[in-house]
Amino acid sequence: MRAIRGASTNSVRLVTPRLQINLQRTHFVRLNSTEIKPNPRPVRKEKESNPQRDWDAKVIKYDDLKPKTESPAPNSWLIDVREPDEVMQGMIPSAVNIPLTILPESLNASPATFREKIGFEKPEKDQEVTFYCRSGMRSSSASDIAKRNGYINVLNYKGSWLDWVEREGTAKA
Repeated sequence: MRAIRGASTNSVRLVTPRLQINLQRTHFVRLNSTEIKPNPRPVRKEKESNPQRDWDAKVIKYDDLKPKTESPAPNSWLIDVREPDEVMQGMIPSAVNIPLTILPESLNASPATFREKIGFEKPEKDQEVTFYCRSGMRSSSASDIAKRNGYINVLNYKGSWLDWVEREGTAKA
């Protein structure tokens, strides 16, 4: 309980149904909050340095992705999570676009709603889904979102569009 001492009185009385406290007789102690206290529990550095380690998707490299774009399998998806204005620069062959901003709601949608809003069939949770973006940051987030939504075969092309363009020697990023 707190009590506020008024300017005109020197004592404050707190009353609860069974307790009366006279703050005039109470001694207050100020603790130094800058004291360093020993940590009672040991710190696990591996968790502290990488808290999302359990969610990391397998990283796929250009050399492994290139054959998949030349002859895509019907049960695998290559998803570009860049925004539509970025996609106008070009896309990796066989990729489809679902901007990261709408990915969570898209993966939570029913297959019929997904098809209506996105324009193609919703990937099944056990199908291979590979994400890429411009530089690899958003594809990591997309991989995390997919894993959290139950997708179990998630790949992340961290090199993303910038790596693809450099290796292919095509459109400018």
